[in-house]
Amino acid sequence: MRYLGLDLGTKTIGLAISDKTGLIATSYKVLHHDNKPESCLDELKSIIEDLKVESLVLGLPKNMNNTLGERARETIKFKKILEEQLKIPVYLEDERLTTKSAESLLIKGDTSRKKRKKVIDKVAATIILQSFLDQRRK
Repeated sequence: MRYLGLDLGTKTIGLAISDKTGLIATSYKVLHHDNKPESCLDELKSIIEDLKVESLVLGLPKNMNNTLGERARETIKFKKILEEQLKIPVYLEDERLTTKSAESLLIKGDTSRKKRKKVIDKVAATIILQSFLDQRRK
């Protein structure tokens, strides 16, 4: 089964794709939406069809105390839109600290600050998706 991971930000959506076996997540691309993630639905639909994606994994930005804040509520609204419009399952995956982890990985890899800004969302999406895939294997 092939999954597409999404890291929803205020201006972008980072994407990661799993291999066909659903074991390994790989960074894919970043979509830009300027606070209107619904504007990416056509492009997402095209990616889903082209890559034969069967399910989405959407990062859920919980607070550190496990409560849901405004960003989490926006993410849940977006999940409902995705399910209605794309007609495939959407799983929520806790994404606490994924952006920090992504930034740390990029810094360790000696990625310049300018380049980090361009790729951090898709690296965070990769971490979210890999976490989901690892949990499904257990």
